Amino acid sequence: MTDTVKGPASYFPSIEKKYGRPISEWKELIRTSPLSKHLELVNWLKAEHGLGHGHANALVAHALAESRDQ
Repeated sequence: MTDTVKGPASYFPSIEKKYGRPISEWKELIRTSPLSKHLELVNWLKAEHGLGHGHANALVAHALAESRDQ
């Protein structure tokens, strides 16, 4: 039996398919952005890279959670 992916990572396959970049690239863009607040990063991904709100939110939430865990 396989575990169902939950939370922000559940969006990752559709993000890679729709926008043509691996998740690692998106997370690197977020990490190297001069912005640091969640909503600022979401709005930046939407404006500069054309992501939808849900996809941008999922990427930012996951990247920021990883940063806090390190």
